[in-house]
Amino acid sequence: MTFVKSLFFQIIAAVIIGIGVGVLWPDLGSLLQPLGTGFIKLIKMLIAPLIFMVIVTGIAKMGDLKSVGRIGLKAILWFELATTVALVLGLCTANLLRPGAGMNVDPASIDASGIEAKTKGSELPHTVDFIMNIIPTSVVDAFAQNALLQVLLVACMFGVALAATESKAKENVLNLVEQLLGIVFRMIGYIMKLAPVGAFGAMAYTVGAYGASTLSSFGLLILACYGAALLFLLLLALAAWWITGLNFMQFVRYTRSEVMLAIGTGSSEVVMPRMMDKLTKAGCDRAVVGLVVPTGYSFNLDGASIYLSLATVFVAQAVGIDLTLGQEITILLVLMLSSKGMAGVPGSAFLALSATAAAVNAFPVAAVALLLGADRFMDTMRVFTNLMGNCVATFVVARWEGLLDQKRMRAVLSGEISAAELEAEEKAARSALKLNLREKQSQSLAAPEVLNP
Repeated sequence: MTFVKSLFFQIIAAVIIGIGVGVLWPDLGSLLQPLGTGFIKLIKMLIAPLIFMVIVTGIAKMGDLKSVGRIGLKAILWFELATTVALVLGLCTANLLRPGAGMNVDPASIDASGIEAKTKGSELPHTVDFIMNIIPTSVVDAFAQNALLQVLLVACMFGVALAATESKAKENVLNLVEQLLGIVFRMIGYIMKLAPVGAFGAMAYTVGAYGASTLSSFGLLILACYGAALLFLLLLALAAWWITGLNFMQFVRYTRSEVMLAIGTGSSEVVMPRMMDKLTKAGCDRAVVGLVVPTGYSFNLDGASIYLSLATVFVAQAVGIDLTLGQEITILLVLMLSSKGMAGVPGSAFLALSATAAAVNAFPVAAVALLLGADRFMDTMRVFTNLMGNCVATFVVARWEGLLDQKRMRAVLSGEISAAELEAEEKAARSALKLNLREKQSQSLAAPEVLNP
């Protein structure tokens, strides 16, 4: 009975029912998109303040600007290594399985109008623009636009300034931020009760709007992408075990509700708050979690990297073009840059593919429209791989910084510390914080009586 009441079971059931509705009543399924979109918007509205408060409290307690810089640098180095491996793996899989060979598509017969609708006229930012866009027009604008990297910058600056403050204001501000953080997590808990509804609506819409027949049309491409992702995750699991001692399968089981929700809604952002909380409870330092996870959503898109490199070669094969080694190296270099600026841009995958096709100049850019039908069915692979890639990166960077409690990590992931015990720990911490705040308020009220009897 407990399992039936669990969020994991409810999301699984909602996804299955959503698929059924999409297959049996596709017209109805295509009308249910607002259920999924509304749920995602509810979660996203809290991401910016959550990231700000997590980073501020983490840095203020750490109190060392050099440590913050080291964490950021190590995270970027790991992201670059992981995405490069993912890109190379996608290229190798495409050359080995040749999913587009024999299709013999005439580029002139392809209707490319769907790409414009998908990208909504957007374009990927150039390197200088991408860096400059990290600086917000104003602090308020960073939160209003929900721009994660801009919020990250503001939070780092505020956290460092707070850590350097020697007055009583530091303790007061830190206590206030921690209490607000507890309230935000409680709000997220309320919203998560709607997770099955969001997963149902998103899945019913996907199957109803795009149709299950698309799976058979692009079967080999989809299998190639999922196979490459599986191999990448195996390599990731081995690296995580070697560096941190992380049991990857135990971690997947520990986060199974979040994983199913991300897959059901097709968005990894929707589970960012819960993942950050679970990573902290699993032994990662809060400052590391606050810095690595949001940055990873822009710089560590492992699943998207696999798809982009594999899909580019697939399109070339489909129109009868055999790419040279030099052209494939060009694909790798272009995607290493373009994949870093994809987050938050509508139709970013198609923009990156179009930019790569233009750089290689071996087949018409319009041929990218071939992927319109299959793209939505790649979301499960991209979301899961991106999500796991960012979580593993957090464990790795925390281990490198000596900020990973490995004993606690093993205890939490193996189930020695239950979810109920974790909840009790959290309540005890909140109670201790409130008690500490009351004592300080009492002392400050009593102080004038001592000075002026």
